[in-house]
Amino acid sequence: MDEQKTGTLYIVATPIGNSRDMSPRGVQILTDVDIIAAEDTRRSMVLLGKLEIRNKLVSNHKFNEYGKAKYFINEMKAGKSVAVITDAGTPCISDPGNELIKAAVEEGIRVVGVPGCCAAVNALAISGFDLSSFLFYGFFPREHADRRKLLEKMRGADTRTFAFYESPKRIMELVDFLIESEAKLRLCNDMTKLHEMSFRGTPAQVKEQLLAKGNYDKGEYAIVAEVEPEYQFTKVEHTVSAEAMLVDAMISGGVSGRDAIAAVLADPNNSYSKNELKAAALNLKRMFE
Repeated sequence: MDEQKTGTLYIVATPIGNSRDMSPRGVQILTDVDIIAAEDTRRSMVLLGKLEIRNKLVSNHKFNEYGKAKYFINEMKAGKSVAVITDAGTPCISDPGNELIKAAVEEGIRVVGVPGCCAAVNALAISGFDLSSFLFYGFFPREHADRRKLLEKMRGADTRTFAFYESPKRIMELVDFLIESEAKLRLCNDMTKLHEMSFRGTPAQVKEQLLAKGNYDKGEYAIVAEVEPEYQFTKVEHTVSAEAMLVDAMISGGVSGRDAIAAVLADPNNSYSKNELKAAALNLKRMFE
């Protein structure tokens, strides 16, 4: 028997709202492949129905992508081609797909990107902010301490521009959190859809715009923030030594040096890295040997 050729893994971007944004090449790939791995088969059926593509969908959501990767790999080894799509936008950008891609790369399977829509990139493009460099952080953290740490990272980063996603149910909470910061915001909601909304200004100004709009708590948000130059810092100024913070944690918590490192890292007021704290712990050990 002739040796079976290995199939190809296609990473296909889909529209983020307006189905007319689906690229002709993307349509052709989805038509030609043997299997379409979809984040939510019910939502993808709507798009594929418009494209008259049927009977190819297999679930590949974040809760089963580890187990399903082996299935898709075996199918491609048998010569079938697979296309990965998500509910909207480009796979792997805060969406499932990366585990399958990593597995395909390890198996020597060809991976091809079919570019198209991405909510974060679209929001960045229309922001009007400095895009000479930027960072994408995915969904903004939920916990207040994690938010504080991320804000400190933004202040100390080499870029001023940052992109995030946020749930409509938490958007006002996030804007309230950012009011204390010195940043400009561009909030994009339901991009490319009929009732697309965009809000721009300082966090306080954006809050007023959201409240004036009223029905702002529907549809996922793509957010772009530009930190003001005077709000940034490039070097952390430590007011308390790492050794002192570790000793305080050990005494107040009655814990070991290792646990003290974890306690200090969890402190929202801490500005030392894990490696810096480990070095301080070794220094304390040498001092008291």
